Amino acid sequence: PCWQVEDFVVAQECARCSSFEVKTLPECAPTGFIEKISCPTSKREEAKSCRSAVMEAHIFWRFVGTMMCVAAIFAVLVVCRQRVLDRKALEKVRKQIESI
Repeated sequence: PCWQVEDFVVAQECARCSSFEVKTLPECAPTGFIEKISCPTSKREEAKSCRSAVMEAHIFWRFVGTMMCVAAIFAVLVVCRQRVLDRKALEKVRKQIESI
């Protein structure tokens, strides 16, 4: 591809591939997004796979939401475990006091 060996100009910004483009262009396969570029030195028009900012933001917020849920679950587990341990310690102290 010319964009790997020379300077290029983005002719069309990163956009989602159509269903036809997904089937016909191998550049659409990795991300589902493509941008049209032109190489002025070799005077060639080519397509290049790209990553959409909207897609990246969606993936990021999904990750953040998942991590918040996991953190909440583990926080609840820690509180429950702490209560169980406190109860066991209190029971142990009570038994020691009763045996005196």
